[in-house]
Amino acid sequence: MSRSSQRPDQTSTHESVRLTPDTSRVFVPGRCTLDGFAAAVAAAEGVAIAELDPITTLHVRTQNTLYEITVPRPPLSRVLVRGGRFFPRLTHASFGGSSFGGSCLKVGWFGVGLHLEFHCAAGRIVTSRVRSIRVADAATLPGPF
Repeated sequence: MSRSSQRPDQTSTHESVRLTPDTSRVFVPGRCTLDGFAAAVAAAEGVAIAELDPITTLHVRTQNTLYEITVPRPPLSRVLVRGGRFFPRLTHASFGGSSFGGSCLKVGWFGVGLHLEFHCAAGRIVTSRVRSIRVADAATLPGPF
């Protein structure tokens, strides 16, 4: 079915239609709807904080920054994060999850193509879009001296 013949109550994963009082159509990206967000997140690569081993370190590359994120005790959302102008030193933060920058949040999930959300003393920090996530090899971590 073509876009022009779609009824207002029908939506695709790419757009949704909302009629305003003047009956003009407003097109909204599919990821901005709850169903569209769920579908986009399901298709994206990522890792859930609950699936990580204790003291796992992630190297997360966003569009602007490389973050080092250590998860001491999964599935708790408390992390140690370093990178960018908001985390120049290793900082305790609460990891919220991943979003497209809006109000929908995949809780406790690091997602490629999405923004990460942290809460710390500085407030709510939202990163630029994630380009890659790499789990650090435990052999590269410093051991006992």
